[in-house]
Amino acid sequence: MKKWNAIPESRFLKLLYGCIAACFLIAAVCMPDRSDMFTGLWKILSSPCKVSTNYFSVGGYAATFLNMGLVALACTALYAGLKATANNVSTLAFILTLGFSSWGINLINIWPTMLGVGLYCLVKKEKLSANVNAMLFSTGIAPLISDLLLRYPAQEAVGFHLSGLLIALVVGAAIGFFLPAGLAFSPKVHKGFDLYSAALPVGMMAFFLHGVLYRTVLGYSATELGATGDLSVASRMTVNIFCCVLFLACIAVAFAMGCRPKDYYRLVTNPVPAGGFSAGYGNAVFLMNLGVYGLFILGYYNLIGASFNAVTFGVIFCMLACCNSGSHPGNVWPIMLGYVVAAFGCGWLSQLAGGNFSGAINAQAIAVGLCFANGLSPITDKYGWQFGFLAAIMHYLLVTSVPTLHGGFCLYNGGFTAALVCLILVPQLERFARTRAQRLETKLPK
Repeated sequence: MKKWNAIPESRFLKLLYGCIAACFLIAAVCMPDRSDMFTGLWKILSSPCKVSTNYFSVGGYAATFLNMGLVALACTALYAGLKATANNVSTLAFILTLGFSSWGINLINIWPTMLGVGLYCLVKKEKLSANVNAMLFSTGIAPLISDLLLRYPAQEAVGFHLSGLLIALVVGAAIGFFLPAGLAFSPKVHKGFDLYSAALPVGMMAFFLHGVLYRTVLGYSATELGATGDLSVASRMTVNIFCCVLFLACIAVAFAMGCRPKDYYRLVTNPVPAGGFSAGYGNAVFLMNLGVYGLFILGYYNLIGASFNAVTFGVIFCMLACCNSGSHPGNVWPIMLGYVVAAFGCGWLSQLAGGNFSGAINAQAIAVGLCFANGLSPITDKYGWQFGFLAAIMHYLLVTSVPTLHGGFCLYNGGFTAALVCLILVPQLERFARTRAQRLETKLPK
């Protein structure tokens, strides 16, 4: 298996995507409710999925795994069929889309925005293969597509209908068409300190369309529309067994490919290479990070007592999406610590003030928020753990307020919040704080 470490990065990553898709499809037929797998899948496809929708409740466990596997398979087919180059950004796009397939993305609502990216390529005469990442990132607004398909302009779901299909296709195509320009511009705004870079343009589009389609045209906010599915439907055993098997398998294969503990230690302690971990350290070391970081995330959610519904299951993978772009246990622990301290501190202040505190560390919205706060790990890398800790507290304070802007239609809510934190914090860091490298220079003997 050591020969696998010499496989070109793009080919290795495509093989990995296919293997991950297969794991979810195999898990689907192993679930106790597998006899209702296809009827459950139809319920998922035909239900609104505004944040946060629990697919375990809507369609069942087998159907959720089936939906995740089929979406992952479709994404893998896009990379392979269009001969796109897979890299650290495509890993982020793939795993992020996979994670959301348990609580907001399904096999139907991904296509209108992808069609829009295809139209962009046609007009700009760009290759589809160069924009597959953009196609996957465009699905971050998939709940809006489902809403347009199934209930707009009504407040109750009415099912699939021709006018809904036309509206969803037009709006989705417009989103996908304009997204590539936003993706290219986004890093200039947050200066690379938000690993969920696509969240800014997707969030701004959701903000604009929520204002136009709901506030202006209908006269009410989409926040008044409830999410589908009971969040109490959960299974700690199902999530833990699947994740442990998957992540431990990644670690075992990484060892078999030749990854040594000191190789992984080098990844955790050294600066992030420009092309990501798979390009900078090799396939085996990247795969080791996928497994170790995955177990690290899973351990955190177990430790805080999170409810292991489909939303929590999905955010484990959404958080893991940055495993090839810069996140690892060494630069994410300060962010986790910041969230824990903020939750207990705000709870104490709310009690003193007689407020109605809803931001406990294991609350669903906070568990989801932490997932995207890990996108601020470049702040830890450049300025030190103290500032990663500070960024996490700021993210905690903002993340539950941001959905009112986009009505719950932006799956990248936490990534969008991270971009807002960067807009506030990064200019101050550049003006008043020294980087880790600068502090190290002052300690070196002259």
